Amino acid sequence: MTVAEAGAGGGPVAGDEDFIVLDGLEKVFDVRRRTGFLRYERREVRAVDGISFRVARGEMVGYIGPNGAGKSTTIKMLTGILTPSGGRLRVAGLDPARERTGLARRIGVVFGQRTTLWWDLPLIDSYRLMRRMYRVPDARYRANLERCVEQLDLAALLDVPVRQLSLGQRMRGDIAAALLHEPEVLYLDEPTIGLDVVSKAKVREFLRELNTGTGTTVLLTTHDLTDIEQLCRRVMVIDHGRLVYDGGLAGLHEAGESERTLVVDLERELPAIELPGARTVRVEGPRQWLAFPAADSAAPLVARIAAGYPLVDLSVREPDIEAVISRMYSERVPSPSPSPGPGTG
Repeated sequence: MTVAEAGAGGGPVAGDEDFIVLDGLEKVFDVRRRTGFLRYERREVRAVDGISFRVARGEMVGYIGPNGAGKSTTIKMLTGILTPSGGRLRVAGLDPARERTGLARRIGVVFGQRTTLWWDLPLIDSYRLMRRMYRVPDARYRANLERCVEQLDLAALLDVPVRQLSLGQRMRGDIAAALLHEPEVLYLDEPTIGLDVVSKAKVREFLRELNTGTGTTVLLTTHDLTDIEQLCRRVMVIDHGRLVYDGGLAGLHEAGESERTLVVDLERELPAIELPGARTVRVEGPRQWLAFPAADSAAPLVARIAAGYPLVDLSVREPDIEAVISRMYSERVPSPSPSPGPGTG
């Protein structure tokens, strides 16, 4: 869908750089907790606490955080399911809460464990119903369905009732359902959950081609950080309702003070290597593991080792993004507020 087509219905068209806009977005839940017999305590829980960011048209952005961080609450406000308690929010120039019906035709949503498919109907019947709901022209529907079926390997599943599908099969079915009406924005919550290695690769390739081929804007939340590494140039990290990082993966490693590892194989067993700018973290016989800042070049360190030690072989291991994110979470002071319960992650 082109920008002109997006505005054909008379609604406003957002600029490319400000396609999704959040300014000081807040969501506060009023939580009642029992403290004794017939006694209750009320308190406010800030699930989203003043988040601001912009997403340009056509970006694919990772939006990650621990359970209860506020990811799902943010997505629900972006789709109009929840109304913000404060701040400003626009998606494609529309206010999601006030213009939810108009926005629904321009977005696609896949919510992890919750399906948009009809449980007792064959998969193909769900697609036919969605075509009618979104009033998708027949030729466009057939073309979109054919592309999704082929790329997501759904041909053998079309006549199977949704309740008989595995979690991974249903997830692929949900992704296809969210794209039949050619949304401008796609919100994905754990799109590779329950998939085997081969299926994950297919879904990732499909999403990559969708983003580059059609310019669909994608906001991806996932606990599988390989999804982020393979699909997203930009990642946002949310914790306790606040945005704690927004930038590229390389910057994420720097912000998390991550380290690369130099694995050194020597001719014989020697005491731990001691060099400036690195620290030996492990020694097993003639093999040693040296950690050094991920932002630093390995070349000077390799040169010093080659010049001063009987080197046989070496390799460099990149930092594990999951460890980087975990370190960022652990270094933040936890909020004293209790979690408002399921659905606010």
